Amino acid sequence: MQRRTDLAVEAREIWNEGGAGALPGVESRETERDGFNVTTVRITSDEGARALGKPVGTYVTLELDKFIRREDDAFTLGVRALASELEKLLRVGDGDSVLVVGLGNKAITADAIGPETVRNTMVTSHLVERLPEQFGGFRAVYALESGVLGTTGIESARVIRAVAGAVRPDRVIVIDALASRRLTRICRTVQLSDTGIVPGSGVGNAREGINSAMLGVPVVAVGVPTVVDAGTLAADIAERAGVSDISFGELESFGGGLVVTPKEIDGNVGDISKLVGYAINLALHKGLTVEDVTMFLG
Repeated sequence: MQRRTDLAVEAREIWNEGGAGALPGVESRETERDGFNVTTVRITSDEGARALGKPVGTYVTLELDKFIRREDDAFTLGVRALASELEKLLRVGDGDSVLVVGLGNKAITADAIGPETVRNTMVTSHLVERLPEQFGGFRAVYALESGVLGTTGIESARVIRAVAGAVRPDRVIVIDALASRRLTRICRTVQLSDTGIVPGSGVGNAREGINSAMLGVPVVAVGVPTVVDAGTLAADIAERAGVSDISFGELESFGGGLVVTPKEIDGNVGDISKLVGYAINLALHKGLTVEDVTMFLG
């Protein structure tokens, strides 16, 4: 069964469930940061990339159950944990500028993670340039909401390439909504990767990839699963119920190309977009606190 998922940790789960044995070229490690579980999957060979359907690179998944449960100080701890993992992948140097790109359609809640995160990002490039006495200690950060082909008539990759060519950032961060195989991961996990991103791939609507080969600078992708493909969800439910004599093709056809999202998606997207945006700010500007970011954005 070829379930659809954008998460490397889930692609590895599916491989293991298939009973195909050892997975060459793939390493996995589980750790904890600030009370949040972190799973790092490294794909180190073309063989591993083919097996998981993901490019060679590093994929870090942070589980945010404590944040969803509203445990004490979970927002601040989650921001710090995600910022620390993001810093390790970005490897920005002093003086490096960064372009933050929000992919997706802000008019569709389940696809609005990118634009909503940009709203919580500190845009500083103009301040650093024009008011160096007050803002010279900040990193130059640009922000872009690329829109989607259906509303702009332009592929997101082309928009980003044009803007990156104009401002010439040293790093690019792209944020997008992803597809998961399980409802229990919707808006409860964040995936970071140093491989860039292919918008729409998890729901069978893949567009041009956005990566370092295309832009000429390192690209880190930040993704939050907000939907589950209906066929994939049906396959998981059938498997848990002990049904084994049905093909994924039948279930996918039954799903009719639908994607599923929780009824609480509005609040979830707003909450996790704020957490991701704040984490990006802490990763890019040394010495800032959550309170500093709130003051700046306010």
